[in-house]
Amino acid sequence: MAFEDGVWIMRGLPRNDPGRVRSYKQLTDYVEEVGFLPLFANGIKGFSAEEHCSADYWWTGIREEDPWEWREIIAAEKRVAYGKFFDKKAGFISLSWLPYFVNYRRDGYDFDSRWEDGLADRREKKIMDLLTERDKDGDTVYSDIRILSTELKKTAGFGKGNDKNFPGIMTGLQMQTYLVITGFRCRENKRGAQFGMPVSIPQPPEAVWGYDAVTAAYNETPNESRARIVSRVKELFPSADDALITKLIGKER
Repeated sequence: MAFEDGVWIMRGLPRNDPGRVRSYKQLTDYVEEVGFLPLFANGIKGFSAEEHCSADYWWTGIREEDPWEWREIIAAEKRVAYGKFFDKKAGFISLSWLPYFVNYRRDGYDFDSRWEDGLADRREKKIMDLLTERDKDGDTVYSDIRILSTELKKTAGFGKGNDKNFPGIMTGLQMQTYLVITGFRCRENKRGAQFGMPVSIPQPPEAVWGYDAVTAAYNETPNESRARIVSRVKELFPSADDALITKLIGKER
């Protein structure tokens, strides 16, 4: 997606191209095949969902055809992880590759350890405390807590006269893989009627797929995990520029 001469331009395949992705299931299958995939075009040619879909169907609101709608369905299905994982922009990670992203992006830290070592922001802590529970020994429990991001913002004390930069903090937690997006839902008024645009539901990945599965790569160094990820990008896109890969994936620790 590019902004040219005051107009947003979508990259993609012709609608009659037999190779284009035509459904959210096909897109999920493709993510599982390649391992991870940004949602939008990013400088590495072909490394995005956008470039494998038709530009004609974005933002039509037709759920069966619109890739923007598909991201909501894919997030809720949880066959792959969805969130802002690539240069603070949205994308997908397969469950087989998620542990390597977790190990690298967290630098080997669970969130509690990051907080105890003084590496986490107080605003991050407030958000994570609302999305996890504690057992009788004070250890973190990853329960299936589902809160709309709009409600999370309010409950965590963000907004006018309070803490600032809720979107930035949420993006940072996703980039560090402490949060993923597991669905979207419209807000409801006092009568229970839905209104407005769908709002994201953030959760720790451990609450969705289990702690052991998510942290399965903790036995290797963060840079070893990063090397795996970078190697996969180069395998898929041999001519990809190293600087662009680093921009999307991140620097060595």
